[in-house]
Parts: sequence; C-alpha cells; structure tokens
Amino acid sequence: MPQIFVTADGGGEEWSVMLRERVNVSDFDSDRFAANLVERLGWAVLDAAEAEHTRGAADPEFEAPQPQATRRFERKPADDRVPQTV
Repeated sequence: MPQIFVTADGGGEEWSVMLRERVNVSDFDSDRFAANLVERLGWAVLDAAEAEHTRGAADPEFEAPQPQATRRFERKPADDRVPQTV
C-alpha cells in the first residue's frame, strides 16, 4: 500500500518521522479526506522544519533550513474544531 512520509533530517543517520500515513487511490474520492491530508502534511512539514532548526542550534556543524516566516498551517485547539457530517 502506498505511504507518505515526512521526516526531519538529523544531519547524519538519524531521522525523525513527523508523519507516516498509508493512502489508497480510493481515499482521494473524498474531498474532505484530501483537504484533511493536506492539513496534516502542512503540520508535519512545519514540525520537521522546526526540528531541523532546533537541531541546527544544538550542533554547530549541522546547517538546518530556516522555517518560512509565514505559518499557513497553524494547529487549531481541539475546542475550535467543528465536527463535520460525512
């Protein structure tokens, strides 16, 4: 089954997995699934960029990419999420 991985590079052999998700072609029949997947991908990419930036500060030899200044994919508190009917 196809999988999507988002990882943070540790600057060596160490990698942190921020997202691992199995997907099927049929999953993309649902617009809601696709929108939620993009949201989860955004969160995972932000987490990976922050992890690389944090590791770069601890290890002067590791050059981590700088996270983007704008944060489009902000996590919402659980109280702000509105249940959707399917």
